[in-house]
Amino acid sequence: MSTTELLRREWTTFRRPARLIALSLAALAVIALGLVSAARNQSSCAGDCPAVPIAGDGSFVGDRFWFRHRDLGPEGSVTVRLTALTGTITYPPPDHDRIVPGLVPWAKAGIIVKDGVRPGSRYAALAMTGAHGVRFQYDYQHDVAGSAGGVSPRSPRWLRLTRSGDTITGAESADGKQWQTVATVKLDRLPDTVQVGLFATSPGDLTLKRTGLGGATEQVRFTQAVGVFDHVVADGGGAWTSEPVGEMNQTDWEKHHHASGAVDDNGVVTVSGTGDIGPLSEDSVRSVENTLPGLVFALIIVLVIAARYGARTARETTARPVRAARAGVVGAAAFVTGLVATGVVIPAGLAILKGNGILVQPSPVLTDVRVIVGVAAVLAVCAVLAYGLGVWLRRGWAAVLIGLSVVAVPFAVTAIPLLPDPVSEWLLRVTPAAGFAVQQTLVEYPQVTAHYAPSAGYFPLPGWAGLAVLCGYTIVALRLALGGKPAGWR
Repeated sequence: MSTTELLRREWTTFRRPARLIALSLAALAVIALGLVSAARNQSSCAGDCPAVPIAGDGSFVGDRFWFRHRDLGPEGSVTVRLTALTGTITYPPPDHDRIVPGLVPWAKAGIIVKDGVRPGSRYAALAMTGAHGVRFQYDYQHDVAGSAGGVSPRSPRWLRLTRSGDTITGAESADGKQWQTVATVKLDRLPDTVQVGLFATSPGDLTLKRTGLGGATEQVRFTQAVGVFDHVVADGGGAWTSEPVGEMNQTDWEKHHHASGAVDDNGVVTVSGTGDIGPLSEDSVRSVENTLPGLVFALIIVLVIAARYGARTARETTARPVRAARAGVVGAAAFVTGLVATGVVIPAGLAILKGNGILVQPSPVLTDVRVIVGVAAVLAVCAVLAYGLGVWLRRGWAAVLIGLSVVAVPFAVTAIPLLPDPVSEWLLRVTPAAGFAVQQTLVEYPQVTAHYAPSAGYFPLPGWAGLAVLCGYTIVALRLALGGKPAGWR
């Protein structure tokens, strides 16, 4: 019998109404729960929400800071000496009852060249940070480290940005005489006149509150950074202008205690600001993963069907070609189920979220296709794994129990803030649930303050590596299934 005839015969054997109905329910679970979840997400803004900056690549970004600036032509530079960087953090733990002086790690004050003052426009900045030393950052996603350490009146830091056409060079100095280049970047198609000047910004203070068995949820508080500059020398023309990029002075702290802004006192310029310049934290937007809350239910159904079918196969035949063919049929059925489910819910769910005024991080079509095909492939491999366990163990209930324990349970418990982050990360490294890393589209940026944990949608392994872990387990299970029953079983 040819392979094609064998597969056709085994498909006929597999396609019992109960199994097909169960697979249909698995697909419907993914679609229904995804669409319901998307429909329940509504914009919380009264009226139109404030516009979110969009960078040149179409991604949402954070672009909020106080800016004291003037015009700069195609050639020129700005040089300053930063003598102090201080800040305020409101109501930090443990008691959340005080406003304290302090800087969050990615608070920034420095100098910036920017294509106008429109949020989302191109820029290059050189700044001192709260805990990461001098950094050269540009176009939101890019970050280059300069010298480490902090700044004080006794240990100031000189900063310089130089423009030559589309090329921006950042340099720093401890004494204003010996300069060291931090980085050089080319920002294509900069206009002849850009804005150059001083800025300050400070992202929210992020701490984690313990929940469940050691999991964590995020808490974020308002902060403000204050930079003190002197020896300000800037090429260009026109008067200095002081204004926020993005909304500012909306909080009670700014209204009643210390407004963000810039003050020039005989050449000593103090700039206060809040916000951030960089990729938008993923807790502020939705992505492809948010359309798949029903995936765990589909996974459970697929594992049960495959494990029981494997146990039945072990009782019916010992022929390796037949067992292998049935593994292929089970995997193909699960793949089609996942492909239909994700192919419907991802585009439809994203469309509903956008229609409800929810920010959805733009992703290329190929990325969406990669997630759709990847999730379907993972369901298929999980089905083959459970089938192999069923054949090897010859007990459907045992195969179901093990399959759920090593795949569905780790996937489910790491998706919520139940376990400590390190435990969740290791579960998604060493169990077959690692394969679900194929659905991840979130990107971790070191310069963005965020909770990079499985419960927030971040897998510890890249998609290909997670899939490799799952495939490794499945290959072992198939070898056991094709090699015979476990020792001691009759």
